[in-house]
Amino acid sequence: MTSPDMPKDGDFASYLEGKMSRSAEVPDAAGSVDVNASAPAAAPRQTIEQILVEGQEPTEEFIEEWNAGQGEPELSDEELERQALEAPGDDGDPSTPE
Repeated sequence: MTSPDMPKDGDFASYLEGKMSRSAEVPDAAGSVDVNASAPAAAPRQTIEQILVEGQEPTEEFIEEWNAGQGEPELSDEELERQALEAPGDDGDPSTPE
């Protein structure tokens, strides 16, 4: 199943341009925060997409998490296959792992 905003014929540059223009159109979520909220809301985790596509500076938390993951050993093909079969995806069909 392909996403409707997936680039055609490997046109990754236009895909990134589209993502950037859509992110510029989205109103800032900080402006809609209720000032009378009793519990402070946790800041959402920064994603690699926000850094690479939207041009955000990586947070200290993101950098620490990234560096911690760099020391992990690479997964074998067998382990990747096992994990894929355990996660059949949205359609629930294990013969087409996501």
